[in-house]
Amino acid sequence: MKNTLRDNGLSIGFGLIMIAALVGQAFAGHSAYNEQQLVEAGRQISLLQYLTSSEFAVDVAENWQSEYLQFFLYVYATVWLVQRGSPESKRVGNVGLESDKEQKVGRYASDRSPAWARAGGWRTALFSSSLGLVMGLLFLLSWLAQSIAGQSAFNTERLARLQDPLTWLEYVGSADFWNRTLQNWQSEFLAMGSIVVISIYLRQRGSPESKPVGEPHEVTQETG
Repeated sequence: MKNTLRDNGLSIGFGLIMIAALVGQAFAGHSAYNEQQLVEAGRQISLLQYLTSSEFAVDVAENWQSEYLQFFLYVYATVWLVQRGSPESKRVGNVGLESDKEQKVGRYASDRSPAWARAGGWRTALFSSSLGLVMGLLFLLSWLAQSIAGQSAFNTERLARLQDPLTWLEYVGSADFWNRTLQNWQSEFLAMGSIVVISIYLRQRGSPESKPVGEPHEVTQETG
């Protein structure tokens, strides 16, 4: 048990933090929603009703989709784009997909390599892009969830004002949808760009997101 916790500490730790933050968001969101309902002389709802509402769903989904978009783009961008001096980047001379030997696939795979890395053909080709594909799929699914929940929440407000509801396509093309979406996207892109550049010049001892403390600023890819 001790070894399991040690060996999986990063995923377990972030999983627990995510659950704690989601619970906090649920209570805070429920309180804020009922306060707004009180101001507008609307009907207050229970916590369970709030958790199953489109209001809560859209708030969660719009953040999830921006996170998965960030990693989807980063996975593919770092294949072709480099940043000299950043541990977040490949070495400047390694732009592109790299050779089979460098990637240890096909006849260059070892006995410990994943089976599909050794198999060759379509299986190796699919496995070679599986991380980006899954990140892209998770982004699309969470984006779809955001659009559906957002449409429902937006139409609830329109009906309360005696306005006609929007179809899904109308909502996806609306200012409300893109305002919610772009305010999350820009913050994710800013954060990723910041860590790429700031990690050139600053260090965090013992972190794989940082170069070793004594490495020169221009050294690329090395982690400490």
